[in-house]
Amino acid sequence: QVQLVESGGGLVQAGGSLRLSCAASGLTVSTRDMAWFRQAPGKEREFLAAVSWSARSTDYADSVKGRFTISRDNAENTVNLQMNSLKPEDTAVYYCAASTEYIDFIKRRPLWTRAPYWGQGTQVTVSS
Repeated sequence: QVQLVESGGGLVQAGGSLRLSCAASGLTVSTRDMAWFRQAPGKEREFLAAVSWSARSTDYADSVKGRFTISRDNAENTVNLQMNSLKPEDTAVYYCAASTEYIDFIKRRPLWTRAPYWGQGTQVTVSS
């Protein structure tokens, strides 16, 4: 059974940092492009960042470029999202997603709607 489990969310003041982790079981992150999304109340799900299965490519939304960094730890079978300089508008539920194995989703953002695996999400709240 495949599971993606996000952790690391919480309450932080504006300007602070959080590190989210997505632990995978039942699949190997090193063979899949991995991504982070978020969804705020009343808003559509928003793409944030992705890393290719080869780890040679990354893709960031303009809203987080320069503040968020996606990385993978193949030994731990996890994907992380380091979030710095957080703003109140970053408040949302954050989700990780895994692509189809060995299919390039990187920089083909519409494909992520077809990602076969999603986590349950972790809440991030940034206070002003």
